[in-house]
Amino acid sequence: MATTLPPSVRSYHVNSGDGVDGLSLRTDEPRTPGIGEVAVAVHAVSLSFRELLVLRGQYVLPVKPDVIPVSDGAGQVIAVGPGVQRARPGDRVTATLFPLWRDGPLQPAYLPQLGGSLDGMLTELAILPEHALVPIPAHLSYAEAATLPCAAVTAWNALTGDGSGIQPGHTVLTTGSGGVSLFAVQLAKLLGATVIATTGQPGKEQRLRDLGADDVVNYRAVPDWHTAVRDITGGRGVDRVVDTAGTLEQSIKSLAINGHLAFVGSLSGHWRPLDPRLLFSAAATIRALAVGSHAQFTHLNEIITAHQLRPVIDRVFPFEEAGAAYRYYESASPFGKVIIKRTAS
Repeated sequence: MATTLPPSVRSYHVNSGDGVDGLSLRTDEPRTPGIGEVAVAVHAVSLSFRELLVLRGQYVLPVKPDVIPVSDGAGQVIAVGPGVQRARPGDRVTATLFPLWRDGPLQPAYLPQLGGSLDGMLTELAILPEHALVPIPAHLSYAEAATLPCAAVTAWNALTGDGSGIQPGHTVLTTGSGGVSLFAVQLAKLLGATVIATTGQPGKEQRLRDLGADDVVNYRAVPDWHTAVRDITGGRGVDRVVDTAGTLEQSIKSLAINGHLAFVGSLSGHWRPLDPRLLFSAAATIRALAVGSHAQFTHLNEIITAHQLRPVIDRVFPFEEAGAAYRYYESASPFGKVIIKRTAS
């Protein structure tokens, strides 16, 4: 093993269902990386809706007791265990949310996940399998890189993971202004699409346009917002919807014939019954997805690097104020990612 580990490490721990108040900060001795493992000094982590579900006890996958939460983080390799070949001290890295998912379709064997059944990144030192690591694009800071593993990879999977993907001239609809949606706007524009975004907050309309949206529909001002989407597209509808809000009925009604709906989830937690006849009316394909593979993350980073894309960050909290960061993320409707950062890097 190369490089000396710190004498002690601070980590947040929580039991799923205990909420933000259940977060506890503890100091322990660091664990030495084993065969094929790497020690990463975590400089920044990023919150996503998944993290709220873990704390609320609502996450769909198993969460181990006393877990170190948060799947998304970025840092620097400081030590490697026996047999490690592709990482060395000094490397700037992130990690895939599903460390075992290398490529291809998601399989049951790939479901162990950081910040759930495996300890996550809300710690000063994470011990990770070498095969989970993804190099950070050179132009990104640790805080920016920490936004990628869940939201950016999910958006990339939503836009390209069905095998056909976005082609120049396609029209893409994104719902809301959460992390996945903002990345979907940016990435869809890079792929040559026309982008329509929805929001319920007038103050975010221009910000979505500045990010790349060609049109923005306020769903509070226009409750039947799918009609506005069809008007914008001359009655044709969009080629693809990235639905992060669980608004399946209106999303399907926004689709062109043979359109594709990438279903990410529902922020409200409410699921309205869906009339199957809607699927036939649009000859639509609906694909539920869960983040993405290591291969997809790597391809995404190639695009991010080629276009020098920069993630949108709303606010940064120090490591010692992780609870405040969670509360802000939950209540403030941020535009961009909420970061918890350990260092000034």
